[in-house]
Amino acid sequence: MSDSPYILAIDLGTSGPKVALVATTGEVIGCAVETVDLLLLPGGGAEQRPADWWAAICAAARHLLAETPVAPERIVGVACTAQWSGTVAVDAAGAPLMNALIWMDSRGEPYVRRMTGGPLRIQGYGPGKLLRWLRLTGGAPTHAGKDSIAHILYLKHARPEIYRAAATFLEPKDYLNLVLTGRRAASFDSIILHWVTDNRDARHVRYDEGLLAMAGVAREKLPELLPGDSVLGPLMPGPAAELGVPAGLPVVVGTPDLHSAAIGAGSVDDYAANLYIGTSSWLTCHVPFKKADLLHNMASLPSPLPGRYLLINEQECAGACLRFLRDGLIFPDDALALGPGPADAYRRFDDLAAGVPAGSGGLIFTPWLYGERTPVEDHTLRGGLFNLSLDTTRAQVVRAVLEGVAYNSRWLLGHVERFIGRRLEAINIAGGGATSELWCQIYADVLDRPIRQVAAPVQINARGAGLLAAAALGHAPYVGLGSRVPVASTFTPNQRTRPVYDRLFREYLGLYRATRGMYARLNG
Repeated sequence: MSDSPYILAIDLGTSGPKVALVATTGEVIGCAVETVDLLLLPGGGAEQRPADWWAAICAAARHLLAETPVAPERIVGVACTAQWSGTVAVDAAGAPLMNALIWMDSRGEPYVRRMTGGPLRIQGYGPGKLLRWLRLTGGAPTHAGKDSIAHILYLKHARPEIYRAAATFLEPKDYLNLVLTGRRAASFDSIILHWVTDNRDARHVRYDEGLLAMAGVAREKLPELLPGDSVLGPLMPGPAAELGVPAGLPVVVGTPDLHSAAIGAGSVDDYAANLYIGTSSWLTCHVPFKKADLLHNMASLPSPLPGRYLLINEQECAGACLRFLRDGLIFPDDALALGPGPADAYRRFDDLAAGVPAGSGGLIFTPWLYGERTPVEDHTLRGGLFNLSLDTTRAQVVRAVLEGVAYNSRWLLGHVERFIGRRLEAINIAGGGATSELWCQIYADVLDRPIRQVAAPVQINARGAGLLAAAALGHAPYVGLGSRVPVASTFTPNQRTRPVYDRLFREYLGLYRATRGMYARLNG
């Protein structure tokens, strides 16, 4: 255990929370995990219960502190990070009025398309509106209906009773902060996907009256804005007792998961890349400019690091594809099941796939199980296994899923490098998928880049929240913050696989072009 002070870091992911003790030196000395249900509803709904979030966070915190005893005075702050692009509607007392709409919820699509359009349209946007969004925000609302602003518009039009009763709409991270401190605030970065803020000065993000009018959302229903590295307030006695830590600890405003992952993976310097493989996936880096690429749904937007911009994008399904393979195909809970799937199913997947040559015998998996966001925005896309034959083995299917997710990252990589105007020479990998050495090697081979597996890759969001809080509270300098993240292993590309993966990647792109029309007709 480190002798340095600790931050209690709360990381609310889609599958559930992780609660960790993060030393101000960057070491994660303990972490506990709980799960929460995901509610998928007809018409593109995806919800979770805020009460489930808090109950799971408290259970994880108590377990952590029981297993990793520390003197209370060693804990010097609390920081949250959480899944981004979600909406919790709370009343005047701070109580949720309904389930949270999370980042997968697309029911706001028709309302956001109506809001962004006009008599004349460029890629579905009214030209005047588009220019204003690009000039002030650095991006624009996406048409998939999954941004926070789309959630609010869905509630306004489809659930008007909720919209009227809502005192404040909060991102998941900001809702947790309300529970901890009683204060309603968003960080400069968490508010971005509402697309109602002027982001031209990353140190002073503010609401813009014209953007609010375009969105048709009342300003009084949105929280105050604060830097992510500022102190929101003291931890209230009630939640402190439930967590098992002292009341009065400073609670740092914090940042969403894409941003905390960049810090926790050590990708702090400009152009230092982070590839995150969790339920979803992203390839990010800090950049010294504000810029947008609407065609490929990415933009550089304010970072929680003072005055910095972070390139933002998101691949919709990554680890979710493995979970689907486990729970939906190989170990489903249905009438044919012989019993529950093994607890070590993912390790068994690795063992099985490791015996299959690169390319999976020509089998190609497309990972668009819930549509796609980047590098194309299309909620109608769906996954598939192509080139199946009577000779196809289960091992080949498992490896093809790992490779297919990596092909999508290669597709994204090309657009990221064009966006930043340079080649990424090495990429830090983190998230649950990064615990698989086989998958790390597949990524190195498919991307043709050295892949650096950071230490404790599952805990990088908690580590990032902890490091940001350490800097905010004066326990660590901002300069060199990324050097506090160690690299566990480096995977170098195997050049013998290049012809195989180059050929299959070309076919992968061809599958997108050949099937996108079919998916639009089937799922539009």
